[in-house]
Amino acid sequence: MNIQSFLEHHGILRNPFAEEDAQTDPVFKEHCINSAYHPVWDKIYGDPSEPATAIIFGPKGSGKTAMRLQIDRHLASYNREHPTSRINVIRYDDFNPFLDHFQERLSWRSNKKPEKVFDAWRLWDHMDAILCLGTTQMIDRALSSNEDSSPSLFEESSRIHDDDLHKIDRTTARDMLLLACCYDQSTVSTFTGRWDQFRRKLGYSNWYVQWDLWLGAVWTVLMVVLVVYLFRTDRIGWQTSAWLAPLLSFLGFAPYLLRWFRCQRQAMGVRRHMRVGKREISSLRKVLMRFPPKELASQPLPRFSRTDDRFELLTKLQMATKKLGFAGTIVLVDRVDEPHLTGGKPELMRRFVWPLLDNKLLKHPGLGLKMMLPQELHRDVERESNEFHERARLDKQNVIPAFAWTGESLYDLARARMTACSAEGKSPEPKDLFDEQIGYARLLATFQSLRVPRHLFRFLYRVLVEHCNKHSDSQPRFTIEPQTFEAVLAVYLREMESTVS
Repeated sequence: MNIQSFLEHHGILRNPFAEEDAQTDPVFKEHCINSAYHPVWDKIYGDPSEPATAIIFGPKGSGKTAMRLQIDRHLASYNREHPTSRINVIRYDDFNPFLDHFQERLSWRSNKKPEKVFDAWRLWDHMDAILCLGTTQMIDRALSSNEDSSPSLFEESSRIHDDDLHKIDRTTARDMLLLACCYDQSTVSTFTGRWDQFRRKLGYSNWYVQWDLWLGAVWTVLMVVLVVYLFRTDRIGWQTSAWLAPLLSFLGFAPYLLRWFRCQRQAMGVRRHMRVGKREISSLRKVLMRFPPKELASQPLPRFSRTDDRFELLTKLQMATKKLGFAGTIVLVDRVDEPHLTGGKPELMRRFVWPLLDNKLLKHPGLGLKMMLPQELHRDVERESNEFHERARLDKQNVIPAFAWTGESLYDLARARMTACSAEGKSPEPKDLFDEQIGYARLLATFQSLRVPRHLFRFLYRVLVEHCNKHSDSQPRFTIEPQTFEAVLAVYLREMESTVS
């Protein structure tokens, strides 16, 4: 018996339980993302006009990624409705590039074992990664043309138009270019070429920054002429001329060389202490030398092992995006169990996530972190010391200790997916697929035992396949018998227990 024939009998056009991953689930993205919500949705999403942190602990398959995608989609809708007070969304969910760069910067003794790599990871490394994502995204939006063809609704909701850039004052333009210098990670073009393109887009004039170089060149020409004149008039000999001309030329280039060494030192500091991104000292120095010295003086750079500079740079990013029409910033943190270095091990995940749990960052004004964390980490939180809890102040955050589903909520979720896949005017329910002997109460108890959406979808898919394999198209049966239901359930529950153990 064909599964599609079984589903079509109930008015369902496609299998609503075939997909398990929210990121590749068309049913969720096209329909359920705007209609199927977990009961704690309001607490997690909050009010975008006042970005706030929320921390969710949930087991695998509980729908954390789906929740993150829902937040992302709803923030895009919010931005379309509030074009002058949008929310800047930073998606901090792909950690492998940052961890790879970080691992390369460590000594050969430390970068071999994941435990030592994560022991060296600090809060400022998380902040550098977030600043890399936010800065690169800001520059991409600024450099994209207003006439780009067929932008998606999400892209349009967060686009930066030329009119917004024309409102930027010189101080803000300087801050944006400083962020680009330290954190732009784009590979679309060369680093210096992209920085110059961004500078021209902002209208930041720096033609006079090379005055010391031109002064040195003019001074050198004058000194060479003077030495030649003195030599030809026999006032000095050729030996004196041989050392006097280079010495006088060097004195002319002294202001330029002093600035060169200062920028070289700053570039070396950034290269050494900004450990999660790719940067070359020579290109960094070239860009730093394009800032007028007075405008670069006393500006924060990520060239020390401390968070103070990063918080200042984070504030600069927020102020810049605010002038571009973004009233707040939300960082979506997800998939911390997927980086290759963690390998899904709770101990390694703990070492990676714990530096991020700092109240100074979690309560930073205008910033909200939506963190989707594995359930195993909540047990570690409860065992932590008072010092950790004083630093994290989780009592001040919106914490969901267990992202749990009841049998009723899972039933509603399955019903929403079936409705999304059904023909117009049809509204099938999960109980319609099963024999009346099973009953609504038995379905709720079964769904409760499955605990999370991923297990629910897997079980329903298996039971559909098993039922259809037992019947032919010539003698179809359009309800699933209790024997098939119980047999598939028993096998699946045993598999669940063995996986957990």
